[in-house]
Amino acid sequence: MKSYRHVLKFNLPTRRGFVNITPQVQQCLSESTVQEGLVLVNAMNITASVFINDDEAGLHRDFERWLEKLAPEKPHSQYDHNGYEDNADAHLKRTIMGREVVVAITNGQLDFGTWEQIFYGEFDGKRTKQVLVKIIGD
Repeated sequence: MKSYRHVLKFNLPTRRGFVNITPQVQQCLSESTVQEGLVLVNAMNITASVFINDDEAGLHRDFERWLEKLAPEKPHSQYDHNGYEDNADAHLKRTIMGREVVVAITNGQLDFGTWEQIFYGEFDGKRTKQVLVKIIGD
């Protein structure tokens, strides 16, 4: 069995945003030479997310509005966590959107359903964060 590990780095210039990272994960898969197995992609920061969905701008705006209704950024004083930091909403948004995804690898390809893509979700940006790509298989 083979094992491959790579860390992707992101530094979004905005507090929140979504990035399609499918091409980077596919590049990792090519480098790994794994033909059959699994890929784990996980955010290595507690205010960022990795999830699978459609790459459609309207949907991403819908996510932003929905998340802001569930865990509004302001007023910062509404959260017990906020004091030294002002990112309690980012922690909650990450919990909603998820930490990681696992995708099957079949014949050397990511085994996706229709329209599925992998996204990095940033909820407290303007600093460097990491995403782990771990591939195992034969």
